[in-house]
Amino acid sequence: MKYLIVGLGNMGNEYVNTRHNIGFKILDALADASNITFQDRRLAFRAEYKFKGRTFILIKPTTFMNLSGKAVNFWLRKEKLNVDKLLVLLDDVALPFGAIRVRAKGSDAGHNGLKDINFTLGHQNYARLRFGIGNDYPKGAQAHYVLSPWTDEEKEQLPPRIDLAIEAIKSFGTIGVANTMSEFNNR
Repeated sequence: MKYLIVGLGNMGNEYVNTRHNIGFKILDALADASNITFQDRRLAFRAEYKFKGRTFILIKPTTFMNLSGKAVNFWLRKEKLNVDKLLVLLDDVALPFGAIRVRAKGSDAGHNGLKDINFTLGHQNYARLRFGIGNDYPKGAQAHYVLSPWTDEEKEQLPPRIDLAIEAIKSFGTIGVANTMSEFNNR
């Protein structure tokens, strides 16, 4: 069984430690823990992770956040996968810092990466793992907030929350999206 796991983020050193790049950060942590490396491929950095007889194709789109749909569509087709085998990892300002919410489908909730994926695929019926980045910003400063680096306190608190997100990815591939929602959405 094969799955496509897409971590959303932006390319470039100026974005590496920003809240908006949590999708990249989660996949980087999984790769580091598993001794796998990403290779520069068409429209994305790609790695393969094997777990319990499953293959997880991990991609970090190189198309920038707001054009993520092009990479997602390409890799779904290249790997010959249906959208029920797709999980998108992204940041969410509506969730408290470190909270995880897995959904089988849903709206873009104003997230430009999801907007582009929805537009490109023509629907929003795919799983996503939303990682809470909090909303501690003044009115009108959301774009600055999501593109700003993590605070030192947040950096200290990130590793166990990222580990939980990695466990949710594994769960998605082994017990399915509905059971993963039940197991992880209140933790």
